[in-house]
Amino acid sequence: VQLQASGGGMVHTGGSLSVSCTASGSIYSINAMGWFRQAPGKQRELVATITSSHNPNVADSGKGRFTISRTNAIGTKTNTVYLRMNSLKPDDTAVYYCAAAPRAKGLALRADEYTYWGQGTLVTVSS
Repeated sequence: VQLQASGGGMVHTGGSLSVSCTASGSIYSINAMGWFRQAPGKQRELVATITSSHNPNVADSGKGRFTISRTNAIGTKTNTVYLRMNSLKPDDTAVYYCAAAPRAKGLALRADEYTYWGQGTLVTVSS
């Protein structure tokens, strides 16, 4: 399974950005997909996750501002996860990583539940 992320970039405080990530490969269905982020000098943290049945979970840091969604294309064996980020703050500055947990049961809130990771995309929010 390969994960290819796109989007990200630089915005001012209060701005919006979207990132997306497509998982392709030999797996028809991926139970959970998620976004994590890592800021300089900090540990990687959960941003949001979503199950194959479109049940989302957004971490407290993004509640009310971030929306996660996904599409599952069974025929083409691709799963795409999207993260829409509104009202961005400088604290949101980080490298954002998408991840896939094909066999997860439920939302997969821990990084160690994820088997596949994307390359990361930088989001910078200036004050």
